[in-house]
Amino acid sequence: MNTISIIGAGIGGLALGNILKQHSYDFTIFEAAPEIKPVGAGIMMAVNAMQIFDRLGLKEKIEHAGNKIHGISITDESLKPITKTSIPALEKKYSSCNVAIHRAELQKILAENVGYEHIQLNHSLSKIEKKDNYSLHFKNGIQAESEIIFGADGIKSRIRNQILNTGTIRNAGQKCWRGLVTFDLPEQFDQEAIELWGKGKRFGFVKISEKKVYWYALINDNKHKRYFGLHENFKEFHPLIPNIIEATSEENIILNDITDLSPIPSWYSENLCLIGDAAHATTPNMGQGACQAIEDAYIIGRLLENGKNFNAVFEEFQKIRKKKVDYIVNTSWKIGRISQWEKGNSLRNFFMRLIPDSTNQKLAEKIIRLEM
Repeated sequence: MNTISIIGAGIGGLALGNILKQHSYDFTIFEAAPEIKPVGAGIMMAVNAMQIFDRLGLKEKIEHAGNKIHGISITDESLKPITKTSIPALEKKYSSCNVAIHRAELQKILAENVGYEHIQLNHSLSKIEKKDNYSLHFKNGIQAESEIIFGADGIKSRIRNQILNTGTIRNAGQKCWRGLVTFDLPEQFDQEAIELWGKGKRFGFVKISEKKVYWYALINDNKHKRYFGLHENFKEFHPLIPNIIEATSEENIILNDITDLSPIPSWYSENLCLIGDAAHATTPNMGQGACQAIEDAYIIGRLLENGKNFNAVFEEFQKIRKKKVDYIVNTSWKIGRISQWEKGNSLRNFFMRLIPDSTNQKLAEKIIRLEM
């Protein structure tokens, strides 16, 4: 029997594994995929996540594998600035900076630090039952028993659906393409993340290494001209944007719907707790989905320092975390709506340009400040 089982070896599950290992707990991570391989696109690890990686001794390794980002700008279609969040002051205060990195590179670093002996691949959970302990049934025919369960199995969590019987997935009505490309960006974008807002569509890009660029494109369902290539949908944007899209091979582009999870009342049950997207999946508009999963793992670790009663830890964990993640989920949803306006864009941009830099700084600090 396993004392602790983590379902899911995504960034949240692996971060939790690293935290539990640091606290000398025995655990097993069960992952549905047959291997941890280089799939997916780029990701931004914000200052809150990087502070936690620093405490795990992984900050420099992640910085070396990715690209440090010192500013985040929103512009119009022609790259004319709307707002900019420059974070050197916050970097100095928290001794960390944002890092853009290939998601697979980050997972590899976390998995290697956990140790592959703790990870069981090709274990896709089909059923979980609560008996004296938890009985886990996997699609490969294997069954396991565990005393403590962490559900890090994403927005469509089987743990949440089968044990807590809660959660409504919301569709934002937006399509999102994510791509990776070898591309020479102008030098001004070397250490800055850019997002361009158009009418019912937007485009973001950031360097994740010397030559690699991660980009994403969002289009309202009703604005997507399906009979055009994706670059044609962005032909009214600055020429750099269709050039980036055209330079990307089709096999390096992923298409998804934008969804989140409506806030749920409880993340835990007896000897069981959800973390990350399983508990509070958010739209990607604040770049905080994975970062909040990492924060979850960190807070659980801090609480375990003060007591070994997992059920008391789970209750306190939700009390500490829920207000912040509900704020991020709801704010990110609103940003997604505003950024995808199809009318009144010039007026929106005008008023956004009036927002003082200090306001953007305060919002950034509210998100990156750790709660313990």
